[in-house]
Amino acid sequence: MRSTGSAPASRLRDRAMHGTRTDLVEAITAASNAPGGSLAQAALVIARVEYPRLDPEPYLAMLDAMGEAARRSIAQHAESTGSTSAAACVQGLNKYLFEELGFVGNRKQYEDPRNSCLNEVLERRTGIPITMSVVYMEVARRAGLRVDGVNFPGHFLVRCCEGKPRKGAGLIIDPFHAGALLTEHDCRMLLQRHVGDEVAFSKSLLATATRPQVISRMLLNLKRLYVHMRSFPQARDVTEMLLALTPSSLSELRDRGLLAYHLNDFTAALRDLQAYLKLASMSELDDDTREEQEQIWEHVKTLRRRVAAMN
Repeated sequence: MRSTGSAPASRLRDRAMHGTRTDLVEAITAASNAPGGSLAQAALVIARVEYPRLDPEPYLAMLDAMGEAARRSIAQHAESTGSTSAAACVQGLNKYLFEELGFVGNRKQYEDPRNSCLNEVLERRTGIPITMSVVYMEVARRAGLRVDGVNFPGHFLVRCCEGKPRKGAGLIIDPFHAGALLTEHDCRMLLQRHVGDEVAFSKSLLATATRPQVISRMLLNLKRLYVHMRSFPQARDVTEMLLALTPSSLSELRDRGLLAYHLNDFTAALRDLQAYLKLASMSELDDDTREEQEQIWEHVKTLRRRVAAMN
């Protein structure tokens, strides 16, 4: 047998990237399916897209210590006010996170990818609504306080329930704005500010988010940033993770194909875009979708020629 020698550097690089991508997919799947409701492990897996060598343990230990300190702050506030209501507990938690530690929403550099990485949010004590909410939920849980995510359009929120959770009940909290308590009117105004008239307000928008929903939203935020920055390898990694969580998502299948096209991985691009067109053709199409599919069909024809020329 003739020796093939060493693999070309580009092929070795592709293998390394594939291995890293596979590791991320396996890790996010495991974190999403782990027992309990913790989000920290998944959030730190997501941060590995930006920081591949990230060790999660110091940040999990940091959250544990913050949880204990928050527990003491909540108890002290209850003792000073004579109240153990959910509102009093939230006030004690807010005092610790936003007054003592100085966590603050990052308005000036909102589009910085570091705002989507839990390790950076913990170190810099600033982030976007969803990562600030993850910190809030994780610290609250460790302090013995139940706080759930609210997948509100345009601006992630959290809810603190008193006693057994009931649909629509509880305090709505905005960790991005120093733990502000929001009324229904506040939520209506927040919706108008972020999405305008595209979405009509209803109380269903304040439903509790599942863990996969929270993880997917974090990934979508980061993917949008990477595409905007034209950081296509990272955007492709994130898309792979999204498809692991939502395998039936046609939009993610399409985007994975388009990202592979941008990265000159023509075989993978052709496979994904052909699969997308086949599956998408089974549903009704509006004018915009039909126009988009025509553009993708042109990509597919180009890719077929390029792949044929490679063989």
